[in-house]
Amino acid sequence: MDETVFETAAADAAANEQTVRKGFWPKVARVAGKLPFSEDLLAAYYCAFDRQTPMQVRVILLGALAYFVLPIDGVPDILPILGFTDDAAVLATAMKVVIDAIRPEHREAARRKLETAE
Repeated sequence: MDETVFETAAADAAANEQTVRKGFWPKVARVAGKLPFSEDLLAAYYCAFDRQTPMQVRVILLGALAYFVLPIDGVPDILPILGFTDDAAVLATAMKVVIDAIRPEHREAARRKLETAE
């Protein structure tokens, strides 16, 4: 592959990481109780920021998480019920691709976080 493709992918991943680090927890605090996919969302977050996670998996998950965090997306999040369907679809697709990288400890961390948030 062309070296510029890798450079572009690395730049996109870095931008997505910054977006997710800045906006993830505030948005989760606002909406986690309303989302049926909260555990998957948190497991994806923990996997994406795990240093043992392969870079290609991190890039995929960070892209999906950035989509969740960004206020502008396919279906506005302010719409009742439908607002997070596109976020769920993007996350589900990303997780299907990287399912083997999401380890039990990522899921357990997600469950613990959800229990303490209740």
